[in-house]
Amino acid sequence: MNTFYAVLANSLVAALTNTFVWFAVTFWVYLQTRSVLATSVMAGIYLVTVAISGFFLGSLVDRYKKKTAMMLSSVCSLVLYVLAYLLFVSTPISVFADPASPRLWIFITLALVGAIAGNIRTIALPTLVTILIEEAKRDQANGLVGTTNGVSFLIASIFSGLAIGFLGVYWMLVFAIALTVLTILHLGTISIAEQRPIQLEAHTQQIDIRGTIRAIHLVPGLFGLIFFNCFNNFIGGVYMSLMDAYGLSLVSVQVWGILWGCLSLGFIVGGLAVAKKGLGKSPLRTLFLSNIIMWSIAIVFTLQASIVLLAIGMFIYLCLIPVVEASEQTILQTVISLERQGRVFGFAQSIEQAASPITAFIIGPIAQFIFIPFMTTGAGVDLLGRWFGTGSDRGIALLFTVTGLIGLLVTLMAMRSSQYRKLSMNYQKRESAVQ
Repeated sequence: MNTFYAVLANSLVAALTNTFVWFAVTFWVYLQTRSVLATSVMAGIYLVTVAISGFFLGSLVDRYKKKTAMMLSSVCSLVLYVLAYLLFVSTPISVFADPASPRLWIFITLALVGAIAGNIRTIALPTLVTILIEEAKRDQANGLVGTTNGVSFLIASIFSGLAIGFLGVYWMLVFAIALTVLTILHLGTISIAEQRPIQLEAHTQQIDIRGTIRAIHLVPGLFGLIFFNCFNNFIGGVYMSLMDAYGLSLVSVQVWGILWGCLSLGFIVGGLAVAKKGLGKSPLRTLFLSNIIMWSIAIVFTLQASIVLLAIGMFIYLCLIPVVEASEQTILQTVISLERQGRVFGFAQSIEQAASPITAFIIGPIAQFIFIPFMTTGAGVDLLGRWFGTGSDRGIALLFTVTGLIGLLVTLMAMRSSQYRKLSMNYQKRESAVQ
C-alpha cells in the first residue's frame, strides 16, 4: 500500500498542476475577451483533444510499464508549458484581448494540451489499482483516487482564481513549470513492482480499436454503460462550457475561484465516503442512483439568481462525481482483463468524451443567440421573468434547467433497459467467480 500511496501523492501534484493551468487559462481568457463564445470554444478544444487522444493513450499505457507512461505524461506537460510561457512573454498583452487573435489561440492550445497530457495518468492510475490492490478493496482504492482528484481540484480552484486575480498568467505559468519539474523528480524515486506488459496480441503495438471493441462486446451490457456515460457527458458539456460565465455574472473572479475551491470539498467528501464504505453490492446501481440525484439537483440549482443556491446544488453534485467515477472504474476492473485495461479505459474515455466537444462548440451559440435573447428581450421575459428573473445570466440558468430535465429522463429510461440488467448480472457473476 505504501507504493500506492506514493503514486497517489505524485498524481495529486500532477493533477493539481494541470487543473490549475486549465482553470486559470479559462478565467483569464474570459476576463481578457469577455466572450462566452471564446470560453465555449476553449472547452470544445479541450474535450476534442481528450476524446481523440483516449484511443492512443490507452494503447500507450498497455504497451509500456505504468511508471514509464506516467513519466511521459509529465514530460509532455512540461514541454508544452514551457512553450506557452515563451509565447506569452514574447507577445504584447493587448494582442490577447482580441478573441480572434491567432496568438491567443496558439497559447490556449499549448496550455490546454499540456494539461490534457495528464490524461495518460488518468488511464494508467486505474490499471495500477488493479496491479497493487486486491479485488475486495479496489472500490475503496478507487474512492481514494477520487479523493485525490478532489484535493487537486480544491487547491487548483482556489489558487487559479487568486493567481489570475492578483498575479497574472506569467506567474501562473512559472508555478506550473516548477510543480511539473518536482513531479518528475519525485516519480523517479518511486519503485513500482510491475512486470513488463505481456504482449499477447500483435495489435498491442498499435491503436487496437477493433480488438478493444471485441473485448467490450464480450461483456453484455458494457457498451450500454459506456454510451450512457457518453450521453451524460453530451448534456454535461453544457455546464462545463457555461458555468464559469454564469458564476462570474454573480461574483468576482477572486470570489468565484475561492468558492470553487470550497465546493471542491465535495469531491473529497464523496471520495472519502467511497474509500470508507465502498460502493455496495452493486456498483452499477450505485452509479445510476447517483445520476438520478445529480440531474434532479441540476434542475433546481439555478432557478433563482442566487450564489447560495448555486453553491449548495454544486456541492451535492460534486460529492456524487467520485461515486460515479469509482463505480465505472470498479466495474471495468472486474470484467476486463489487466492486459487490455489501458485500452478499454482509453476507449471508454474517448467514447464518453466524444459528445462533449459537440456540446461545447454548439452550446455557446445556442446560449448567445437563443436562450439569452429569450430571457432578455424575447418571450421568456413575459412568460418566466416574473419568478425566474430576466437578463443574460437567467438565459444561461434556463438552459441549465432544461438540460437537467433531459438528463433525469434519460437516466430513468436507461435504468429500466435490458442492457442495465445484463451488465448487472454479468458483474455479479464475475465478482462471485473471483470470491
